[in-house]
Amino acid sequence: MASPTLSAGDTGTPPAVSFAEAFRFWLKLGFISFGGPAGQIAIMHSELVERRRWISEKRFLHALNYCMVLPGPEAQQLATYIGWLMHRSWGGLVAGALFVLPSLFILIALSWVYLRFGQVPVVAGLFYGIKPAVTALVLHAAHRIGSRALKNAWLWAIAAASFAAITLAGVPFPAIVLAAGLVGWFGARRAPQVFALGGGHAPGAAPHAPALIDDDTPTPPHARFSRGGLARVLGVGLALWALALGALVAWGGWQGTLAQMGWFFTKAALLTFGGAYAVLPYVYQGAVESQQWLTGPQMIDGLALGETTPGPLIMVVAFVGFVGGWTRQLLGPDALALAGALAATVVTFFTFLPSFVFILAGGPLIETTHGKLGFTAPLSAITAAVVGVILNLAVFFALHVLWPQGWGGRFDAVSALIALAAAVALFHFKLGVLPLLAASALAGLVVTLAAPTLLS
Repeated sequence: MASPTLSAGDTGTPPAVSFAEAFRFWLKLGFISFGGPAGQIAIMHSELVERRRWISEKRFLHALNYCMVLPGPEAQQLATYIGWLMHRSWGGLVAGALFVLPSLFILIALSWVYLRFGQVPVVAGLFYGIKPAVTALVLHAAHRIGSRALKNAWLWAIAAASFAAITLAGVPFPAIVLAAGLVGWFGARRAPQVFALGGGHAPGAAPHAPALIDDDTPTPPHARFSRGGLARVLGVGLALWALALGALVAWGGWQGTLAQMGWFFTKAALLTFGGAYAVLPYVYQGAVESQQWLTGPQMIDGLALGETTPGPLIMVVAFVGFVGGWTRQLLGPDALALAGALAATVVTFFTFLPSFVFILAGGPLIETTHGKLGFTAPLSAITAAVVGVILNLAVFFALHVLWPQGWGGRFDAVSALIALAAAVALFHFKLGVLPLLAASALAGLVVTLAAPTLLS
C-alpha cells in the first residue's frame, strides 16, 4: 500500500519507499507529465520534494543541474536519476522508461488515426486550425528560451549568427552546436562573465522537514563511483546499441529504412541541447529533406500531436518513425499499422538509449560532489545558438502554413488570423498549450466546414 502524503507539519523522516510504490508513482507520472520540461520538472518537484519528501531540495536541484548540461530530455533524465538513486539501476530504468512509454503508446494510436482518417473533412479541419497554433508555439518557445539565455550582446550575436547560418547557408545543425560550444569554451577563458549560465528551473523553496534522501544523506553504495562500474555501464550501453543496430542492418541492410532511422536518431539524441525544439530543425533536415520519411506539413502535424500528449516533446520522433514505416510499407501493404508501430518503437529506443547511459554512467561521478558543475560556458553558447535555430523553425512552419501552395501561391489569411490569435493568447494571456490547441482546432473545424475550399 502506498504511503500517505506527508503533511507540512510532519517533521519526521519519511519511511523507506518500496520499489512497488515507486513503480506506481513513475507510472502515474508518465500519464500526467504535460507542460513541457518546465511543467514536468515542477510536477516532480511538487510530488517528490514537497509532498512525499523522497529527496531534498538541494539534492533535487543538484541532479537537475547535471541533467541540464546533458543532451536529451532533462525531465526524463531527472526522473531516471532519482529512480536510480533510490532503487539502483532497475529503479532508474523503470523511472525513465515509464516517463516515455505512455507517450509512445498514445502517439502510435494518434498516428494511426492521423494516417487512416486524416483526409476525413472533420479531421482535416481540426488540423487546419492546429497548424497555425503550432507556429505560434514555436515562436513562443524561441522567445521563452531567448529571454532566459540571451543576457548580453555577445549571446545575441551567437543567436543571430546561428539563425543566419541555418536559414541562409543551410549549415547542418550539428555543425552549429559544435561551433557554438567551441565559442563558449574559448570565450569563457577570456570573458567568463559573458557565458555564465544563469537561471535554471529552481522551483520551490528549501524543505522544512527531513527528506528520505536529505542534504547530508550519504551516497548509497550503488551510487558511488568506480571505474569498473563506469566501464560496465558504458560497455552494456554500447553493446545494446550495436546489437540493435546490427540486427536492423542484418534485416534490411545498411540503407534499409529501420537501420537508417536507428543511425539518424542516435545522432539526433546526442544533439538535443536546449530541448526538443532545438533538435527539430535537424530532424527536419534529415527526416523530411534527406530521407523523405514524411513531408513538411506532416512534420507540423506531428509536432501538434506531440504537444497534446504527456511525456517529453522529443517524442514527436515516434510520429516521424510511424509515418516513415507506414509510407515505406516496411512489412508490406497489408501491415501498414504494424510497420508504423515497429518504426516508432525503433526510433524511440535509439533516441532515449543515450539518456539512460548518461545517467547510469555519469550519476556516480556527480554524486561525488554536490557543488556547481563546470562546463556551463559551452552550454550557454549552445543555448544562445539554439534560439536562432528555433526561430528558423518558426519561419519554416509559417511559410508552410501561410503559403500552403508554396511561396508563389495564395496567402492563407484565415491561418494567419488563427496564428495571430494564438500568439496573443500565448504571449499576453499566458494560455496553456492544451487549451490553446483545443480552441484552435475548434476554430479550424468551424471555418473549414463553412468554407471547405480552404482544405484544397
